[in-house]
Amino acid sequence: MTTLLVTGGCGFIGSNFVRHLLATDPAVSVVNLDALTYAGNLANLADLAGHPRYRFVKGDITDRGAVRAAMRGVADVIHFAAESHVDRSIQDSGPFVRTNVIGTQILLDAAREAGVRKFVQVSTDEVYGSLGPDGYFTEETPLHPNSPYSASKAGADLLALAYHHTFGLPVVVTRCSNNYGPYQFPEKLIPLFVTNLLNDEPVPVYGDGLQVRDWIHVLDHCTGVEAAWRRGRPGEVYNFGGRCEKTNLELTHTLLELLGKPKSLIRYVKDRPGHDRRYAIDCSKAERELGWSPKATFDRGLTETIAWYKGSAGWVAGIMTKDYLRYYEKQYGQLA
Repeated sequence: MTTLLVTGGCGFIGSNFVRHLLATDPAVSVVNLDALTYAGNLANLADLAGHPRYRFVKGDITDRGAVRAAMRGVADVIHFAAESHVDRSIQDSGPFVRTNVIGTQILLDAAREAGVRKFVQVSTDEVYGSLGPDGYFTEETPLHPNSPYSASKAGADLLALAYHHTFGLPVVVTRCSNNYGPYQFPEKLIPLFVTNLLNDEPVPVYGDGLQVRDWIHVLDHCTGVEAAWRRGRPGEVYNFGGRCEKTNLELTHTLLELLGKPKSLIRYVKDRPGHDRRYAIDCSKAERELGWSPKATFDRGLTETIAWYKGSAGWVAGIMTKDYLRYYEKQYGQLA
């Protein structure tokens, strides 16, 4: 039995990864270390509470004692835990530096002490900055983060790779484009728009809505992270993308159509400061070296995601706290 430490396993991507791995590999057990901040939700894995190969540990990755304790008996680390929302990093960058940089450094130290076999640093394509109308991010694209969030993730990536170079820690870094799917906190575009539209509420579109993002289903990302853990070469970076570029406005119109809602629900709001114009991923290295490729078509994945949110009203209601509603009003209250 191989025991993995998964950090941030109660978050969107982490919880989908835990579910995927426990369902597909009976030789793996998972220790889930999560601080349960606003986006970490025990309800995401509530049905696994009694699973014989799953153990939840509440703890902060910036707490050395908690990290060392969770690391005991672990063979490998999959590091998802992060503050991950650009808008919140603009409002207050402090938690992003604390969790994403210092927390990663503490995890790396503990992994060295424990002698783990593989440390997977799960990152984002946002560390590359913004593309023009042509071209793609590759693993050799220079880092040029443009938000406090992406800067903190770039710092974490560089620390992880430095631990490989300096100490020989077997680190692999993965960088992925925009995820969508079940259990995503509704501050992100797709779940935010779906939950608003289901209640006939307006959806906030930044600026002109022509920012371009590449979309990948969360399960395709999870299988990519798994492939990087199993077959990735230490010291290497692997990009994962869905080869599915959409402008935010195009995606908004698609959601309106699928949900049968009028375009009058679009509300243009003041653009995000320093908003990157375009992201696009070249994932050919991962396809070539890891034998991975995205499987979900965007049409099918989006339809299934909408159906999940329609059928998960209780989960959504549990997210809509007063703190979330205050954040929403602060972030989107100013019309363009």
